[in-house]
Amino acid sequence: MQQFQDEQEAYDWCLAEGQLLTDQQILRGRILANVSLSEEDLAVAQDCVSKKRWNSAFKNYYDVLHQLADAFLLIDGVKSRNHLCLFSYLCSRHPELEFDWHFLEKIRTRRNGLHYYGTLMREEEWKEVSLGLQLYVELLKEKVEEYLHDH
Repeated sequence: MQQFQDEQEAYDWCLAEGQLLTDQQILRGRILANVSLSEEDLAVAQDCVSKKRWNSAFKNYYDVLHQLADAFLLIDGVKSRNHLCLFSYLCSRHPELEFDWHFLEKIRTRRNGLHYYGTLMREEEWKEVSLGLQLYVELLKEKVEEYLHDH
């Protein structure tokens, strides 16, 4: 996949290529399912951290972030065809969240290295990304739960 300088360039590409599906029906049941699955995966991730299983901790935290981001986009009536466009949408359309595009790109490409190429994570790498992952997960969880409470 091509490299982008910033979230806006990636977002523009995603729109032009039809990678973001807008005007999607807001499906409360799907949002609830994403939240439920994210809670289970978060418990697994935290268990992996306690056992110093950095690869599994990272993979599960990333999955939680992905599930919650997916749910957040569904609230906007948007579906993303890939993780790049999911994160570019969050950064471009919701600057109030103050997500760092470069951090999201770092963990996305790191996850692809682990998932597709067998590039294992070392403890030092985990320590570099763990706080950001945890903060973003908590923020998205809070925002999605606010929506569910209000609707």
